[in-house]
Amino acid sequence: MEGMEVEDGARWDFLDWVGHDTSSCIFKLLDDPADLARAAAVSSAWRRFVIDNQFCKALCHRMCPEVATFTRAVVVTRSPESTRHADSRARDRDHAVYSYLAGALASAAKPSVDCILRCIGASSTDNFPEETIDNTLEPSDRVRHRASYWSSGGHDDPDAPESLMYRLNSDLCIVDEFRLQPFKAYFQPGDPIYSAKAVRIRLGHSKLAPGAESFVTDGNENLGAIADENYMWMYTSPEFPMLQENVLQTFKLPRPVLCIGGVVKIELLGRLQKQATDQKYYICVSHAQVLGRSLSPEFMVDISYPADYSILKYLPGASNVRVEDILNGDPKDSTEWHSLVTRYRQMRHMAMVDMLLGPVHFMDEDDDMGGVTDDDVYM
Repeated sequence: MEGMEVEDGARWDFLDWVGHDTSSCIFKLLDDPADLARAAAVSSAWRRFVIDNQFCKALCHRMCPEVATFTRAVVVTRSPESTRHADSRARDRDHAVYSYLAGALASAAKPSVDCILRCIGASSTDNFPEETIDNTLEPSDRVRHRASYWSSGGHDDPDAPESLMYRLNSDLCIVDEFRLQPFKAYFQPGDPIYSAKAVRIRLGHSKLAPGAESFVTDGNENLGAIADENYMWMYTSPEFPMLQENVLQTFKLPRPVLCIGGVVKIELLGRLQKQATDQKYYICVSHAQVLGRSLSPEFMVDISYPADYSILKYLPGASNVRVEDILNGDPKDSTEWHSLVTRYRQMRHMAMVDMLLGPVHFMDEDDDMGGVTDDDVYM
């Protein structure tokens, strides 16, 4: 209850009764977004208290520390007037964005699925294109009666690392775990398994111009684009030991991590198996998965270089946007909305979606629309 009776019949607000500092300590103990929403609904005074102290933003930070990298939050609507109203008071705007973000971070409604959209590149490849990183997207180690796997180049040093880099299906994804299956060379004597000693994952975003990181179909597997200086890694997992077994191995992160920017680098640390023909060490992977869930289309992020800022964008109602809304934009729509429309027009098979699927749920894990083009604008 908001108020409490005292002997003379007057009513005191709980916040006034215990004081600002004690009330803040109590509110900071709330770890469920629904509890904060209920508290904000008690009265206008309680709502103001929740907004002014930015409890929803603080909760998001506790749930996913990566949220602290956002320098600003905005609400994007079709109407310029509504956008101006949403931005009229910074803390009101932040409360609106971060309260919905907290709900999205806590939601268990969507199960974790493989979020990999496409490959970016590999640190080395033994035989291109037969042993390209693209093969790791196939769930089977045999496709059309042929072996399907990625193979590193051979190395004399068993501690030499390798890496595989992927683009996720959204620039904002909650990542829970990743999976790798070492390849068993059933066509070699003894059926050797070319596993890594250990694995680690990095999550972050590209500093390259849009489209510059697209997969290059030549023997170097996009080496120029996957260089570490082209990326900002915002999370690095612990190292996980790998088993030298031909099974899909699961590596669960210590906590769900918000991948801001949609780029994943899987690091393969050390080699266990020599190839008999050349006495060099190799690592081979038949299948890779990054499991989590996308926060798009309700949430997007813009990341700018060299200014080094990131803007969290909340798009209420974006899940219900229809194809005709995308294809037939209104000149009166807000600038931010036009930017969104331009971005989603780049999705593949838009004509097929228009004719066959009706409403579009952009970048949703349950859709099978072929993802986005290599020119998609990942900021």
